[in-house]
Amino acid sequence: MSAASLSLPGEAPRSRDGVAAIRAVVAIPVRNEAERIAACLGALDAQTGLPPGSLGVVLFLNNCTDATEAIVADLVPRMSVPVRVTHVDYAGAHAGWARREAMDRAAEWLGAEGMILSTDADSRVPPDWVARNRAALDRGADAVAGRIQLDPDERALLPPSLHWRGDREDIYSDLLTEAEARIDPDPHDPWPCHRTTIGATLSVSVAAYRAVGGMPAIALGEDGAFVALLLAQGLHVRHDPSIRVTVSGRLVGRAPGGVADTIRARCEKPDSLCDARLESVPRALFRYAWRRRLRRLHAAGRLGTERGWARALRIPEADAARVAAHPLAGHAVAEAERASPRLVHRPLGPRQLPAQIRVARAVLPLVRLVTRFLG
Repeated sequence: MSAASLSLPGEAPRSRDGVAAIRAVVAIPVRNEAERIAACLGALDAQTGLPPGSLGVVLFLNNCTDATEAIVADLVPRMSVPVRVTHVDYAGAHAGWARREAMDRAAEWLGAEGMILSTDADSRVPPDWVARNRAALDRGADAVAGRIQLDPDERALLPPSLHWRGDREDIYSDLLTEAEARIDPDPHDPWPCHRTTIGATLSVSVAAYRAVGGMPAIALGEDGAFVALLLAQGLHVRHDPSIRVTVSGRLVGRAPGGVADTIRARCEKPDSLCDARLESVPRALFRYAWRRRLRRLHAAGRLGTERGWARALRIPEADAARVAAHPLAGHAVAEAERASPRLVHRPLGPRQLPAQIRVARAVLPLVRLVTRFLG
């Protein structure tokens, strides 16, 4: 692997004591994004609601073979925010590794405190993106996950069947998420919320990032694995539905397993299963109720003394002991779900979504009523 780093004009303003005033750094892995990198950087340069000189950008250019490097070299000196650029050629590169490298460099720039934000080189963030993430962290979150929307022009080129499926998945996901948030509430992530986890819009405090060892350097699903690590450690993740980032609707992406691969796979196999969490209403409600029960038993210190939960979930004694031994509730619940044959995820096919949406809409008023009294 070979690498070269440089800081280009716009380097961070400094406070009176000479310390850089940067308090938030956007980390972007970049590979062959000549068509979109200008729009991405333009959106970051247009951020509003921030103290002057408080925002920086890290570009981690890896294995670029198109005009991306030349475009970046031309654009960055004219930006109002400081940008640090690294060029790397590495045969073993993959999406998780590149995102980790970019975020590690952001953490190094920030030092002991501040906020790291992750987005993609084919994304366009809204003008208040950084400010909204900052506000969520100021309200007590350790990390913030936003939502994505496809570029409208590129979305219009996709087949109608994909729109039909995507719209119903979104509707059903929101219905299940409300039920989950009411049955098994997280005071740090109250309804309205969502369950999207994607590196195109993710932020985290430096302290939380370091507490879990940084972004997992895995080839696929590094963003979801990262949020899972945060939650398992008892850190607070806010899934803020007001934070939305526009991403490409292209069918050929730059990293395996990304949005482009998902879109193409669903075009090629329209009946492929939905995301694992989109299971039938009865199974989903059963899962949320047991999560609530397990968390409350854990908080009361009774997981190890009461084993009725293990019998009900058909968890063997040895596995139940391991669940009860976890000091953190998030770890205990996750381990119980892995160990229980009754909590195996059974995702739906897209043709099942309309019927389940009707059931969820019918059941949700009762969930709201019951949970209001349960507290």
